[in-house]
Amino acid sequence: MKKIVTFGEIMLRLSPPGFKRFSQTYQFDVVYGGGESNVAVSLANYGFNSHFVSRIPDNDIGQCAIMELRKRNVQTNHIIREGERLGIYFLETGAVSRGSKVIYDRANSGMATIASGMIDWDEIFKDANWFHWTGITPALSQGAADACLEAIQSANKNGVTVSTDLNYRKKLWKYGKQPNEIMPKLVEGCDVILGNEEDAEKHFGLHPEGVDVTHGESVDGQAYLSVLKQLKKMFPRAKKFITTLRGSISASHNSWTGVLYDGEKLYEAPSYEITHIVDRVGGGDSFMAGLIYGLLTYENDQDALNFAVAASCLKHTIKGDANLVTVAEVEKLMSGDKSGRVSR
Repeated sequence: MKKIVTFGEIMLRLSPPGFKRFSQTYQFDVVYGGGESNVAVSLANYGFNSHFVSRIPDNDIGQCAIMELRKRNVQTNHIIREGERLGIYFLETGAVSRGSKVIYDRANSGMATIASGMIDWDEIFKDANWFHWTGITPALSQGAADACLEAIQSANKNGVTVSTDLNYRKKLWKYGKQPNEIMPKLVEGCDVILGNEEDAEKHFGLHPEGVDVTHGESVDGQAYLSVLKQLKKMFPRAKKFITTLRGSISASHNSWTGVLYDGEKLYEAPSYEITHIVDRVGGGDSFMAGLIYGLLTYENDQDALNFAVAASCLKHTIKGDANLVTVAEVEKLMSGDKSGRVSR
């Protein structure tokens, strides 16, 4: 069984029921999730030996987050039970022409106050096959960035494949450093890089060459090739460069696909029309988890990419941060069965 390690912050998510605005609600639905924990949940659901590493306060709310991970068969024995509080984010779910809104409350959380030297990475990476982190973690604090670099360097030393989802979050970079001061050193140690043109621009100052990349109703995979080639030149260690492509017709209706560049060839996945989105939060995380599963399971990059896109398409039908589908369900959609008929 493949051992996968992810590192980051799991948070308490508070959302008004249904499509209510913050100003309308008198109660919040509770979900636990975060970029790296979402990946861990998906991979555990696919049958991998999935480990989540974090720093979570030793209180009842922290315990609830850990219980949620354990319920999904994620290994939590390397989580440090320290820190003052669990990070929180508030989500107002959009509909039609009103977009969703996120408000973060993560200052002084257990992960925001982590520091290098707190985690024995060499012990964690024994028998590990894969390590995944995202650009969200180093955005939290200098200490989180230092711990992330420590993890990447240990993974490199131990021969563990390293992946990242660049995940630029403007609202999080508040501790005095710019992304281009932190991210390049971290990404240098990665073998698989997922990111879009905004991630490439904000983190590394890279721009599409000779094409107009828009965020309208349609997307063109070829338009992103120049960005992926620039990432390849900047980070020669990496072997796979991937981006998700979202066409936004409205908050409730998106098109969804992705491309993968292996340094020589650009692979393009089928495109899906997601016409009645239930919850799009965690869509990128579900794609990343599907990609990791695909790259470790299938014999070619095309099938791996197709699995990732189909898995993340299905995530849009599930309330909450994490993707709770099975391999069989993803492969059914990959085969072309979009009927959604009742399984009896």
